[in-house]
Amino acid sequence: MAKVRVSTLAKEFGMTSKELMGHLADMKIPAKSASSTLEDAYVAMVRKQLASVIEARAQEVEAAKQAEEQAAAAEEAARAAEAERERIAAEKAREEERRQFAAAQAAEEAARAEAEAKKKAEQERLAREKEEAAREAQRRAVPASDSGSRFRSLLDQIAAQETVLKEKKDAEDKAKAERAAERGNRRGGNNDRRGGRRNDRNASESRPHSHRTNASNNVAAGMDFPNPDKQGKGKKRKGGHNNEEDHYSRMAREAEEYSREKVLEEARAAVEEASRESTGRRKKRKEKREREAAKAQEERKIEEALAQGVNPEDLDAIKVSQGVTVQELAEALDVPANDIIKRLFLLGTPLTMTQSMSDDLVELVADDLGRQIKIITPEEENTFSFYDDPADLKPRAPVVTVMGHVDHGKTSLLDAIRHTGVAAGEAGGITQAIGASQVMINDRKITFIDTPGHATFTAMRARGAKVTDIVILIVAADDGVMPQTVESINHAKAAGVPIVVAVNKIDKPGANPDRVRQELTEYGVIPEEWGGQNMFVNISAKQKIGIDELLETVLLQADVLELKANPDTFASGNVLEAKLDKGRGSVATVLVTRGTLHVGDTLVAGLTYGRVRAMLDPKGRAVTEAGPSDAVEILGLQSVPNAGDEFRVFEDEREARALADERSLKARIEEQSRVKHVTLENLFETIADAEVKELNLIIKADVQGSIEALQDSLDKMDQSEVRINTIHSAVGAINETDVVLADASNAIIIGFGVRPDGKARSAAEREGVEIRCYDVIYKCLEELDAARIGMLKPTEVEVATGTATVLDTFKVPKVGIAAGVRVEEGEIAATDSVRLVRDGIVVFNGKIASMRHYKDEAKSLKSGSEGGIGLENFQDIKPGDQIEGYRIDQVARTE
Repeated sequence: MAKVRVSTLAKEFGMTSKELMGHLADMKIPAKSASSTLEDAYVAMVRKQLASVIEARAQEVEAAKQAEEQAAAAEEAARAAEAERERIAAEKAREEERRQFAAAQAAEEAARAEAEAKKKAEQERLAREKEEAAREAQRRAVPASDSGSRFRSLLDQIAAQETVLKEKKDAEDKAKAERAAERGNRRGGNNDRRGGRRNDRNASESRPHSHRTNASNNVAAGMDFPNPDKQGKGKKRKGGHNNEEDHYSRMAREAEEYSREKVLEEARAAVEEASRESTGRRKKRKEKREREAAKAQEERKIEEALAQGVNPEDLDAIKVSQGVTVQELAEALDVPANDIIKRLFLLGTPLTMTQSMSDDLVELVADDLGRQIKIITPEEENTFSFYDDPADLKPRAPVVTVMGHVDHGKTSLLDAIRHTGVAAGEAGGITQAIGASQVMINDRKITFIDTPGHATFTAMRARGAKVTDIVILIVAADDGVMPQTVESINHAKAAGVPIVVAVNKIDKPGANPDRVRQELTEYGVIPEEWGGQNMFVNISAKQKIGIDELLETVLLQADVLELKANPDTFASGNVLEAKLDKGRGSVATVLVTRGTLHVGDTLVAGLTYGRVRAMLDPKGRAVTEAGPSDAVEILGLQSVPNAGDEFRVFEDEREARALADERSLKARIEEQSRVKHVTLENLFETIADAEVKELNLIIKADVQGSIEALQDSLDKMDQSEVRINTIHSAVGAINETDVVLADASNAIIIGFGVRPDGKARSAAEREGVEIRCYDVIYKCLEELDAARIGMLKPTEVEVATGTATVLDTFKVPKVGIAAGVRVEEGEIAATDSVRLVRDGIVVFNGKIASMRHYKDEAKSLKSGSEGGIGLENFQDIKPGDQIEGYRIDQVARTE
C-alpha cells in the first residue's frame, strides 16, 4: 500500500491538518508538516487509535448536517409562508387596485358622459342662438348681397339714362347750330327787300297827315283793305307760327328733361343714403362684435387670474428681479441682447451683458420695446400676490395684537379674556414667544396675538404688527408711556393698523388715566373725545374691570374696517412662530389670512416646503381645516421656517419643492455675496495683508463728556500696528442713519449709556452691522483692546514633521521623476512643505506633488514606512538625498 500524506489523511478523517498533527504527536508518530507522508503501519495505527474520535466526529458532522437540514427546512417553510402571505397581500392589493381602477374608470366614464352631454347641450344652444340670430338679422336688415345687387342695378339704370340724355343733348345742340346757320343765310337774301320796305315807309311818312289818319280809322273800323304789306305780313306771321310750335316742343322737352334729371338725382341720393345706412349698420355691428370680444377676453383674463390667485394686471406683465442683468432682461423679453445694448448706448449708459441695470433703465428699455414689465424687489420675491373676485369675499374675524411695555399687563389682559392662567407659567412673568389664541365674544370670533413687550423682542413685535388688523396698545395708568410703548406705536403706524388704547391698572393707587392720554397725544395717539381717531378704554386686567367694553370696542373697530376674505380658495398667510421639536419635528404656528388650509395640503413657507400632516388649534385639539383669521400649529414641514415668512398652498408638490429650492439657492448666493461686516469677534479672521490695520468706530453716548472720555482712552492705546478711527460721534440714541453709515464704512457702533431704536435694530440685523452697548467705560475699553490685539499680525513658527531618505528614483507617467523613500523619523504629510537636502545643501524648497504607499494614494508616511514622493515642479532627485518635512503655524500675539 502506498504512503499517505498527513493532509490527505486529515481530509479522510474530517479534521484539519493541525488537529491530526496533534494526534500524531501524542502517538509519537514522526511527522514534520501536513505534507509529510506516513508509512502503512503508521496509517493502520492511526486508524485504530482514532477510530473512536473519527466515529464521534462523524456523528457530530451528521448531527450538524441534520440540524442544518432542519434549519434549512424551517427557513424554507418560513420563506414559503412569508411568500404566501405576500402573495395574499399582493392579491388583495391588486384586487383593491382593480376595484379603485374600476371605480375611477366608472367615475371617469360618468364625468365624460356628463361632459359630452353638457357639450352637446351647449352646441345645440349655440346652434339655436345662431339660427335665431340669423333669422333676426334677416328679418331686420336686407342682406348685404341683395342690397348690393339692387344698388348696382339702380346705378346701371342711372348711368344708362345719363348716356341717353347726353346723346339727345348733343343732337339738339347740332340741330340748333344748323337752324342758326340757315337763318343767317335767309337774312343775307332779304336785305334788299328790307331796304325797299324802309323807302316805302319813308315815303308814307311824307304823305299828308289826313291820309294816315283815315287809314288808321279804317283799320280801327275793321274794314278790309287790300294791302300788299298786310298780306306779306300775314305770310310772315304764318312762318312765325311754325317757330312758336318749335318753342313749345322745346319747352316740353326741357320739362321732360328736368323731371327726368330730378328723378335721377333723387334716385342717386337714395342710393347714397342706402349705402351710407348699410355701411353704418355694418360698422356698428363690427364695433359691437369687437366690444363683446374684448369683454369676453377680459372675463377670461379675470378667470385665469382667479385660477392662479394673482392680480389680472400682473398676467400680461413680464416679471424681472431688481438689479437684472442685460442678458437676463433679454431672455425675459425674448429679444436679442444686442437690441438692448444698442438702446442703452443711445441712452448714454453703455453696459455689458453681465452688468446690472437700474430700475429706470429697465423701464425705459421695456417701454421702448413696447413691452409691459414689472420689477420685483427682493422683499417681493418671497411674497405672493392674490386677486379675489369681490363677489367671493365673505366677512372674517379680526386679528388683534396686544402690544405695550413690559409688565404693563398684556398677558394678564389675555388671561382675563381667555380665563386661563397663562402668565403664571412664563419665565419671569414676561412672554417669551409669539402666541395666538381665539375667543368667542357675542357669537363672534376674535383671534388674539400676544407679542412680547421686552425690548429684546423688538423684531418679534414688529412681525406681530404686520399680520394684525387691530392693535390693542396697553399702557399702565400708574407708569405711563415707556420706551417700548413708543416702539409699539411706531410699529403699528408703520403697518397702518388702527390702535385701540387700553389704560390698564386703573385700580392701583396713583393711577392717572388722563395723564396717559395726555402723554400719548405727543405721539399722535389722540382720544376720540378729544377730537382724535383712537378709542380709549379704562380697564383692570386683574380685577376684570372694563374687559367687556374693550372687546365691544374691538368689534366696533372691526365693523368699521369691514374685514373680508375669500375662504373658498387655496390657503395663504404668515408664520407667527416656528421651532424644532424632538418628537414632532418642525412645528410652525401659522395665521391663515386667505382661503382654507386642510390637512394634506402642500405649502411653501419661506425657504421650506412640506405637506401638512396634522393641525392643532390654540387649545391643542386636532383639527382638519383652518379658515381665514384662524391660527393653528402645523406639522410636516421639511425644515424650520423663519417667523414672519409668508406661506401659500400649492396643488402640485413638485412646484412647491422647486420654488423652495430656488429660494434656498438664491439665499445661499446672497449670503455668499453679502458684505460681511467686521465685528469684535471676527476681527482676527478678517485680517488683511496690509501692514497697518484699521478699526472704524461710531460712538453714540448719553452726554458729550462720555464721548470725550472714551475718545481720550482710545487715543492712549498703542496704534502702531492697528489704527482706531472714530468716524462719527454724537450724543443721542443709536438711529437708523448710524447703521447706514456703519454699513457703508464697515464700522462697529459703540453705544455708551444709550440704546438703539426699533428701526436701527432691525436695520442692523438686516445688514449685519454690530452694535455694542456699554454702561461701564472700562468694559468697553477691555473689549476694544482685546479686539485690537486680535488684529495684530500673528507670529509664524516652523514645526518639523519628519525626515525621509531617498532610496531610488523611478519614472511615473504624468508626474515625472519620483523618489522611493523610507521615513527615518516623524511623519511626513502630503500637505507639508519639504526641503530636498543634498550633501548638507538645500537644493529644493516647496510642496509635495504626490505621495503613494506602494500603489495607493497616501495622506502621510509614518516613521519606518516606505513609499513614493513626487516633488512639485522638481525632477532632479538622486538616491541618498534627504527630504525634510515641515509646516508653518501662526500663533496669535498677546501684546
